[in-house]
Amino acid sequence: MSLPAHVQIGNLLYRYAELIDDGQLAEAAALFRHARIQTGASGSVVDAEGLLQLWQSIIRIYPCGTPRTRHMVTNPIMQIDEMAGVASCRSCYTVLQATEDSPLQPIMTGRYRDEFACVDGVWRFTYRDYTQVGLIGDLSRHLQNFTL
Repeated sequence: MSLPAHVQIGNLLYRYAELIDDGQLAEAAALFRHARIQTGASGSVVDAEGLLQLWQSIIRIYPCGTPRTRHMVTNPIMQIDEMAGVASCRSCYTVLQATEDSPLQPIMTGRYRDEFACVDGVWRFTYRDYTQVGLIGDLSRHLQNFTL
């Protein structure tokens, strides 16, 4: 039995966060293999390979193999047209981090704006906007070579 569209789309949002937090950057980027991703205020758009290269250049991975983060994706507001096989979603994110020399703390918040398509009964990302950054804390232990 196939899961309802809103569950499949929610699972994509949460799977992304889980993979990033596990340090599985290639697997996380693969979720966007059918998508275009807006990465910067300048309008830069990349594909999944470009996204993976960006992540590999900026996300600090610790000896444990993870970025020592927890990405919380919340408040998904979905608009789904099952007949057309398309959907969009606005959601919020909060990134928490703790390291050996830093206590647990929120380091960043923002919004994701995503689009999806259903192909052969499977929902997939077709677009993500990473430019909706909200509040910023101490990113020094999470991101390197990075400016907003």
